[in-house]
Amino acid sequence: MKLRDFLYFNRSDRVVLLTFLSIALVSTAALIWLGGEDDVLPLEAKDSVAVGRQPSPRYSASSSQPYYQVPTQMPERFVFDPNTADSTTFLRLGLQPWQVRNIYKYRAAGGVYRRPIDFARLYGLTQKQYRELEPYIRISRDYAPAAELYTPAERIPHDTTHHYPAKLKPAERIDLNTADTSALQRVPGIGPYFAKRVVAYRERLGGYYSPEQLREIEDFPEEAIFFFILSNNIRKINVNQLKLNELKRHPYINYYQAKAITDYRRLRGSLKSLDELRLLKDFSPKDIQRLTPYVTF
Repeated sequence: MKLRDFLYFNRSDRVVLLTFLSIALVSTAALIWLGGEDDVLPLEAKDSVAVGRQPSPRYSASSSQPYYQVPTQMPERFVFDPNTADSTTFLRLGLQPWQVRNIYKYRAAGGVYRRPIDFARLYGLTQKQYRELEPYIRISRDYAPAAELYTPAERIPHDTTHHYPAKLKPAERIDLNTADTSALQRVPGIGPYFAKRVVAYRERLGGYYSPEQLREIEDFPEEAIFFFILSNNIRKINVNQLKLNELKRHPYINYYQAKAITDYRRLRGSLKSLDELRLLKDFSPKDIQRLTPYVTF
């Protein structure tokens, strides 16, 4: 078929024909290119030797050898101080890196190995390892307790006895408003517990005006009341100046009484006497009587 005959085909026929021709050309080129890979070049003698010396894979499914082997190092044995040895020393002794890190953390936190047996507390250390290391552990005397510097003769003997203060004789008296806890313990029937209670209640009141006030302390011993005298050393409060919370701190003024005082001041002005409170329901004559020594206007 000549080229001019091709021009007489209609358009669709020409497209089909060109498509078949293109496929044929591509197939031929592919066969020529791929067929060249089947040729095998002969190996020279030096090439065959090189192939024979190629290493085998490090691991295969049929092989029982591990992927790799960690080189093992035999532990060394030499004298060391666990308080000063560095990481290289511990590794040479056969310890694991994580054990070395634990030793460093222990020392950084202030831990000290004072005896060889203290090193046995290292986590992960076996009894066999410790028995092998124990003869080589040397603890410096710098880490020994300072108490060992003193001889037994220089040490202060331990006092196993407790010396109680001598009690007052029947005719002796002490000032209830000035005595401290040590002096109060000289009173028959009063020990450290009641001595502290007496002082604490005295601070809350502002001072005692009568030894009978000691009966207000729960379970206070009756026989101790008669060993006290009183000085005029009472701290008073100004009921016209203190606020409600300040007033109710006194043992003889409760919340309702403190509120009654502040309400009275707000409605009628400053108090001039506690007698002005007698008509209030929150104050009884006994309340006013025991409060009178502690107030000022």
